Amino acid sequence: MVRKVAFMLLVASGGFAQADTKPASRNAGQKISLERVVAIVNDSIILQSELDARLTPMIAQAQSITDEGERKRRLAKLASQILDEMVNEELIVQAAVTAKIEVETSEVQAALDEIKQQNNLDDAGLAQALSAQGYTLQNYKADLRRQLMRLRAVNTIVQPKIQVTDEDIKARFDQMQRRSEAVSAVRLSDILIKLPDHATEQQINEGKAKAGKAVERVKGGEDFVAVAKDMSDDTSTKDTGGELGWFERGSINPDWEQVVFSMEKGDTRGPVSGPQGQYVFQVTDVKKSELKPFAEMKEQLTRELKRRELDKQTETWVAELRKKAYIDIKLQ
Repeated sequence: MVRKVAFMLLVASGGFAQADTKPASRNAGQKISLERVVAIVNDSIILQSELDARLTPMIAQAQSITDEGERKRRLAKLASQILDEMVNEELIVQAAVTAKIEVETSEVQAALDEIKQQNNLDDAGLAQALSAQGYTLQNYKADLRRQLMRLRAVNTIVQPKIQVTDEDIKARFDQMQRRSEAVSAVRLSDILIKLPDHATEQQINEGKAKAGKAVERVKGGEDFVAVAKDMSDDTSTKDTGGELGWFERGSINPDWEQVVFSMEKGDTRGPVSGPQGQYVFQVTDVKKSELKPFAEMKEQLTRELKRRELDKQTETWVAELRKKAYIDIKLQ
């Protein structure tokens, strides 16, 4: 179980190389190339090379943005967000060290073996994959060890604080009966406010404003079909008033599913971001299915509530670590 979760963390973070900060021996008079420090976290540092390694998989996509100013803005924002995540990760590792939490070499190797198995890689294939991203096996193992330490720190320090009562579980079940989880399918219509590829922040804001206007018109009493015919850029549904048809759970974008399956019949909601722009959705009909009895769902609901509470408590814990820590961000 631990190894499985560790692999999931690795995928989520994308992995990053731990730079070797030990100085190599040099001849007298030889120039020394120093790396730039982008953050100080208590008595530890985060180097530019570490941040660059984390950003590498995302830079190629950003390079396709033709507007140089917008490209620089996106990269700067991304770098700031990733660095903030790295600071949080470092604080958790430091908390693990303080709590004397350790990860054995055998545990790192077991996690690595599972990663190879799940990705159908042998030693040579893994080495090739890592090399293609500028990583070494040694640095990859070091990062994997840190991920296992963070996981163990959360399980050791935060998880004991989690409390889920029978009342909490029953309340969640009652909510499921009343709301979205009881809906098995929705009949959906849309209005699309189309945006260009790699839209600028101004264009995105303009698209949201236009989608918001469509919502206002519908909620003000206008027929959704008429508004869709007037405003939608979805050429495949515009003439039919935005009609998309029936969708079952698991058949649409997960982000959209969370929105539309929480809507009641006749609800209109937007703007919702999508691959082509900003969307407005209306649920014109719903199909509901009966839930299993409470006794059969209790264990599943308990796990769900504990997972949610763990995420919430972890965020609170990390926020407390940040308040007590010395953090100096030097990103330019």
